[in-house]
Amino acid sequence: MIQPYLKNASLSSRSPDVCLEEAIGLAQAIDLDIIHAETTPNNKPKPSTFFGQGTVERIKDHISSQEVKITVVIVDCALSPVQQRNLERAWKKKVIDRTGLILEIFGERARTAEGRLQVELAQLTYQRSRLVRSWTHLERQRGGAGFMGGPGETQIETDRRLIDQRITRLKRELEDVKRTRSLHRQARARVPYSIIALVGYTNAGKSTLFNRLTKSDVTAKDQLFATLDPTMRKLQLPSGRTIILSDTVGFISDLPHELVNAFHATLEEVRAADIIVHVRDCADPDTESQKRDVLNVLQKIGIKESFEQSMIEAMNKIDLLTDEELNILFNKAGRADNAVVLLSAITGEGSDDFLKAIDKQLSKSMQFLELTIKPEDGASLSWLYEHGEVVERTDTEQAIEVKVRLDNTNAARFAQRQSNH
Repeated sequence: MIQPYLKNASLSSRSPDVCLEEAIGLAQAIDLDIIHAETTPNNKPKPSTFFGQGTVERIKDHISSQEVKITVVIVDCALSPVQQRNLERAWKKKVIDRTGLILEIFGERARTAEGRLQVELAQLTYQRSRLVRSWTHLERQRGGAGFMGGPGETQIETDRRLIDQRITRLKRELEDVKRTRSLHRQARARVPYSIIALVGYTNAGKSTLFNRLTKSDVTAKDQLFATLDPTMRKLQLPSGRTIILSDTVGFISDLPHELVNAFHATLEEVRAADIIVHVRDCADPDTESQKRDVLNVLQKIGIKESFEQSMIEAMNKIDLLTDEELNILFNKAGRADNAVVLLSAITGEGSDDFLKAIDKQLSKSMQFLELTIKPEDGASLSWLYEHGEVVERTDTEQAIEVKVRLDNTNAARFAQRQSNH
């Protein structure tokens, strides 16, 4: 495992050791045994091999001197197809870059039909640019027909054509998925419940929090990318209001753009959410860098910066902090512009505060209405209790006076309902 880094990198960028540790975690997520891991300074990437000749030779000698047989070398950065091929030739080993490694994990973890479609699309898009190195049969060429004995269509051209056809078909199937999801969202809008999406860096504890709140058993492991397929469950808030909580795929620094593009259908659930909850691992020393990476991905999928104002930050894993660290975090949370909640998904501490924060944030976007309902119109009264938050009610013989909070959608629906009566 090789972690290249720039000697003159800015202080705001991550430390090479932290990046190396994360890369090792990614490799272990698909059960690879790391024989050796190192950080390597690399001031100016070479177009042909990425590393300088001295580094390439040093690593080659190191590989050949190992007693255990090494089968793959992972370089934790983006390599061009040419760099990847040349390193494979120099080291006589399979070489995988960061994008290839993340795609391997996604390929192994995707469970739903939609997830598999998205991963296959990402893999093929990536593979198409690397036909030079990805396929074992590429050196074969078919002979031409007729007397001329021309070269005919090379195997690489055939593969590229087949991949292009498959990519086109996958995109069509994912468009159908998008349409189906859109119909589901429209159906939910008619119910409707507010959607709260959990987002965050991979392994921040989203699924553990999701399971605690919804009494579900979504896969939750201390492992990078344990969750790939989105899950939704109904949940009742302290106010009695029902919401839908959505658990989503974790983000990571330098998320391959093939994956961002392929996972647009899944990530649209985040775009359709009423509130985004950013679950953060506050015990991770790299939590601020992780926050920047998550916000970058959200911007890539079209979440506007203005959305950050209504975002809730769930500072998870407080059970791993010392009292002093907890006090510092508590003071920072008090000064934050947006809602910040300190919690532990493992112990449950702070869960009630978290649900209250969602309630409070939803109330901010609601209209406060004073309505007069006829005593015989029990259906409208029942509808208000089901879809809104009845704050005050006064019953007389002539009418029922109700003060209620409704979100914009339900306020419009209630107005429409009354005009139809």
